[in-house]
Amino acid sequence: MKKKDNKRRDFLKTLGMSSGAFLFSPEGSYITGDHWQQRQAAPEKMDIYKRATLEVDLVVVGAGMAGICAAIAGARNGAKVVLIHDRSRLGGNASSEIRMHVSGASVLESGWRETGILEELMLDDAVTNPQTAYPLWDFTLYNKVISEPNITLLLDTMLFDAEAEDKIISQVTTFSSQTEEILTIRGRQFADCTGDGTLGALVGAEYMRGREAKSTYNESLGQEVADKVGMGNSLLFMADQFDEPMPYTPPSWARKYTFKDFEYRYIHSLEYGYWWLELAGEYDIINDGRELRHELLAVLFGVWDYIKNSGNYPESANWALTWVGMVPGKRESRRLLGDYVMTQNDIQSSKKFDDRVAYGGWPLDDHPAEGMDDTSIKPNRAVHIKAPYNIPLRTLYSKNIHNLWMAGRNISVSHVALSSTRVMATCAALGQAIGTAMAFALQHKLSAQAMTKGTHIQDLQQLLLRQDQALLQVNNTDNKDYARQAKVMVSHETSAGPGANLIDGVNRDVQDGNSHQWQAEMSKGQPWLELAWTSPVQLSKMELTFDTGLQRYLRISGQKVVMEGQVRGPQPETVSDYKVEGYLAGTKLFTKLYGGNYYRKVTNEFPSEIVDKIKVTILKTHGDPLARVFEVRCYS
Repeated sequence: MKKKDNKRRDFLKTLGMSSGAFLFSPEGSYITGDHWQQRQAAPEKMDIYKRATLEVDLVVVGAGMAGICAAIAGARNGAKVVLIHDRSRLGGNASSEIRMHVSGASVLESGWRETGILEELMLDDAVTNPQTAYPLWDFTLYNKVISEPNITLLLDTMLFDAEAEDKIISQVTTFSSQTEEILTIRGRQFADCTGDGTLGALVGAEYMRGREAKSTYNESLGQEVADKVGMGNSLLFMADQFDEPMPYTPPSWARKYTFKDFEYRYIHSLEYGYWWLELAGEYDIINDGRELRHELLAVLFGVWDYIKNSGNYPESANWALTWVGMVPGKRESRRLLGDYVMTQNDIQSSKKFDDRVAYGGWPLDDHPAEGMDDTSIKPNRAVHIKAPYNIPLRTLYSKNIHNLWMAGRNISVSHVALSSTRVMATCAALGQAIGTAMAFALQHKLSAQAMTKGTHIQDLQQLLLRQDQALLQVNNTDNKDYARQAKVMVSHETSAGPGANLIDGVNRDVQDGNSHQWQAEMSKGQPWLELAWTSPVQLSKMELTFDTGLQRYLRISGQKVVMEGQVRGPQPETVSDYKVEGYLAGTKLFTKLYGGNYYRKVTNEFPSEIVDKIKVTILKTHGDPLARVFEVRCYS
């Protein structure tokens, strides 16, 4: 299906850029100097927009947490990536423009905090942004993306057209008002991380909208009758306490609320906006976006007026708004159809999909479409789950567009399942899964469907696990990992953390009664571990997985209660300083010192050497009395 030129012209008209408003120069150059003056004097059409074409391996559209992790994963696995984002700040719902904290399976409080790329980002922010300034969280995301040499980042760049033939996307077209550029971007694999399924809709991908009836997927939490509405948008605020009274007068168009409106909506803090400032109803979440934002502002200022002026919250006298969001956070719109639609039953049964590539753990947390338009009903229905659940690869690629992948809230799930999978830590894990899968598919010349067959999915799972994407019931069986062939010796160990755990194939506490980490008391002298081989092996890389306190929350939020119990800085359990030594026949070949580490997964590279023993000595932790190492891997 090829998009018609008139579709592009119609879109440009909506921007005030119809074909009568501008022309492209044949050279695609900017107009400067004398040329500009000549054009000012002559009554001719302006030729100011530059055209360019980019060719890459992977095109990722949307840079929320899903898109960021997809782009980084693809780049790290050797693909050339373009990451397209229509805002100036990365992060989507997690950015300083919206300020929703990144939630996920950590709500289970069982050590299943999402790791991989998301864990890197959270650790970076904890260390470099201990003051929890939201604009610096934006910079954490920006710095991580631009530090990847294989990523071309296009901020302030909006997707407005795409072309596909024979169910294969060939290119997308974007516009940037900041740089006055229209870019044609050609790729081999495409990822829709827009949340709204925009790219998929443009190229004719099948998609779903609204709430299914119970009978559709045999879901007890479904609707009696299907409809076309869903969960709404929210607008957040932040407030601070001052040393003197801070009066408040709302705008004339703010909504008015009374005590009865808050029967099910608890105002328990004043510093951070409430998730239940939500609207959907009969609005089209996408096409009615402007009206929705205005109504959400009317709701927000109306609620703050009630807090300040109703007399029911005298403690608010010295409080004042210091930030009000202008970009609503979305929960639901289009969901692209994959080869499998995940449902309520899959989540509650923790189904063991053979093609599992990520997991979730958030409750089935459904919000009524009415939101603040009907305060007589509860703002949500949360059905908690007992354990994390698997998410299959088949929900992450399009059923009918062969090179289209998706991650985020637009994946192939029912409305009820979306109420759990939509949260951003889960979306980040989905992003890492598809970024890795797309690069894997290109390297092995596979279609998405082919990757779910034969041994390909096991190979992909092992690659994801190696890159610290946690998976349920998947252990390290990587035949390329020389550590699995080695004999392990340690200086000392605790009863809960024997040295054998270093190569037991499990790189985190999976709540099975075992710690799955080597532990050694720092007070007994510098702990060390050794890997020895009966025959020499050629190594150039050692990978270590440390403990970063996965039992705690780690995220940024404007809400004080969310930040309680966090460590803003290096996590105390984590190894900070260590050295690596290589030996052959008793002769030391090299010594490498590493200091200041705060990451969970660390890759140490050194000149390729033939060795028969590697020794790692722990010199310092970030405060924990135990040296803690989950896993060691070695590669040529």
